[in-house]
Amino acid sequence: MPELQRLRADHAPALLAFERENRAYFAASVPDRGDAYFAAFDERHRALLAEQETGACHFHVVVGGDGEILGRVNLVDVAGGSAELGYRIAKKATSQGLATSVVRQVCVLAAAEYGLTSLRAETTTDNPGSQAVLARTGFVPAGEIVLDDRPGVRYVRDLTGPDVRPAATGS
Repeated sequence: MPELQRLRADHAPALLAFERENRAYFAASVPDRGDAYFAAFDERHRALLAEQETGACHFHVVVGGDGEILGRVNLVDVAGGSAELGYRIAKKATSQGLATSVVRQVCVLAAAEYGLTSLRAETTTDNPGSQAVLARTGFVPAGEIVLDDRPGVRYVRDLTGPDVRPAATGS
């Protein structure tokens, strides 16, 4: 089972491979990161880790059993007990419940470890997979928006209720 891990320096090579392998797939639904992202990847990775140290963001990767990165789940713009959720899952790992599972895990982390009380998320209306993940994980629509000249929906998730707790583990 893939594991959600907080982003570390040693994730860089696998994360770069993940981004390269899935670039065209991601660009079909979200803006492409551009060539500069890949050219300056190591510098950007170091900057993200430094930003994470400030508490302004919490970056996570989804790591498969072989160390391969299968996804990213990030909480950015942390302020006032809230943050923006963003995630991307490798094409080969979609439609397996992975996105739903890791978003649920991040909601628990956000409340229990990071002290957040709410999350925000956005997606375009032509991304039904992302809309379904957000609905399954307790996000509710909070208004229409425009994302990169495309119609979208803003979502919110309250993290103060009893439904945000770690999953029970068997003994």
